Amino acid sequence: MTRRQLIRHSAWFGAAVGLSVVGGEIISQVAGGASATPAADRPTLRFAQISDSHIGFQGTANPDVTQTFTQAIDQVNALGYTPDFVIHTGDLTHLATPEQFDQVKQMMTGLNTPHVFTVPGEHDSTDDAGQRYRSVFGAGTRGDGWYSFDIAGVHVIGLVNTLNLRTLGHLGQDQLDFVRKDVAGLGNDTPIIVFSHIPLFAMYPDWGWGTDDAAEALSYLRRFSSVTCLNGHVHQLFTKTEGNITFHSGTTTAYPLPRPGDGPAPKPVTLPAGKLHAALGIREVTFKRGEQQLAVKDQELS
Repeated sequence: MTRRQLIRHSAWFGAAVGLSVVGGEIISQVAGGASATPAADRPTLRFAQISDSHIGFQGTANPDVTQTFTQAIDQVNALGYTPDFVIHTGDLTHLATPEQFDQVKQMMTGLNTPHVFTVPGEHDSTDDAGQRYRSVFGAGTRGDGWYSFDIAGVHVIGLVNTLNLRTLGHLGQDQLDFVRKDVAGLGNDTPIIVFSHIPLFAMYPDWGWGTDDAAEALSYLRRFSSVTCLNGHVHQLFTKTEGNITFHSGTTTAYPLPRPGDGPAPKPVTLPAGKLHAALGIREVTFKRGEQQLAVKDQELS
């Protein structure tokens, strides 16, 4: 994908986490954190993630999802630098109507970044297999909306696992073949970033929080020294590491969901007055070469 084709989509943790890649290391800077850094210390690549804006949702769990999404956009714009791109990890809309897609697209034009990328959530393809979503956000993608691109020595893959759903997310053979061929010519030291809506690990399969054929996709990535997978869908922060692959689930700009197994189903949770922003928070993540653990700092949506 060319640099011109890098314009579209968006995503991370309801508000914003700034991620950087420096020589294969993934580093992040939270919104409102330290701003200018000496030129020699500047990362090669910096980006932000927003997720699960659910534009069009109406309910007591969040009476104004437009306002909280606007706050998330403002927080991205307050990172102290211009992200190279922003990703949105799905459920841009709540009911996939043309009006909701138009609204979220117009809102994301306010992001201070040259490029915006998205993948669809299941709410973005409620009754048409994602056709309305692709008509707005599908330019330059393949198949049902997947794609990849290289930027600053990093390989980024956007996957679609919200179509043909049974209980779990599903990639399908065409997309699995795409992943296999897409990374075949890359060197083992190429940093890989993968983003999808539903987790690529089994976070809580009873609620559909996992992808039934993710193991095959991940098998093509295990030879790489640095692989980071980002997702939305679960509306809460969660981190898991399996060998060389680290998974980060993001929270939402819209409304919280219960913890895995807390109740019969993942329905929107209405919190006491004044508690919603704390549930929508942001996460700061730092990864340095040679260290085994991620440094994580969570903050509420400001």
